[in-house]
Amino acid sequence: MPVVCLIDYGAGNLHSAKRGLERAAPSPDWRVEVSADPETLLAADRLVLPGVGAFASCAAGLRARDGVEQAIHEAVSKQAKPFLGICVGMQLLADRGLEHQITEGLGLIAGTVRALDAKGLRVPHMGWNDVRARKEHPVLPADSDAYFVHSYVFECEDEDAVIATCDYGETFPAAVAKDTVIGAQFHPEKSGAYGLSFLKNFLEWRP
Repeated sequence: MPVVCLIDYGAGNLHSAKRGLERAAPSPDWRVEVSADPETLLAADRLVLPGVGAFASCAAGLRARDGVEQAIHEAVSKQAKPFLGICVGMQLLADRGLEHQITEGLGLIAGTVRALDAKGLRVPHMGWNDVRARKEHPVLPADSDAYFVHSYVFECEDEDAVIATCDYGETFPAAVAKDTVIGAQFHPEKSGAYGLSFLKNFLEWRP
């Protein structure tokens, strides 16, 4: 029975993310576990890191769970498990975040999380907006719109890591990916058919 572990570190819309993953599951055999236990993370087939709130508080919450950050690095770097970061969970993939202070991220995809340059538009960027593929990726569905809630963006050091973009005052990464890691700035669990396709593709992804 395939297992996807939704990492519980006190920052994230766990209920809707769990429901979205269960709805997107390719078959009834899939099980979604919510856990902050390192052994559970390492035993799962793939991992999902949600996130709602500020970068620094989410990073602190993650690091307050004993062994979870180390388990994430082992799962990704040594076991090559598929790993999805959602919203702030995507931003935590970066080297650092600049929200209110400089905070170290997970360093799984090189880059910095900085304030969105919305050029006079309302911040946070909240609501539906187009996601446009920048390059082909097995997890990305055909271009459509998705639901965003954010004030900061992931500025990647390697442009090849940006697999989809969105426009709101500036063009920013809507999705990033490297090796077995992928991140979505939007909330797939709140993005209707597009989001469910994205989650289903992630569950079926064989990087």
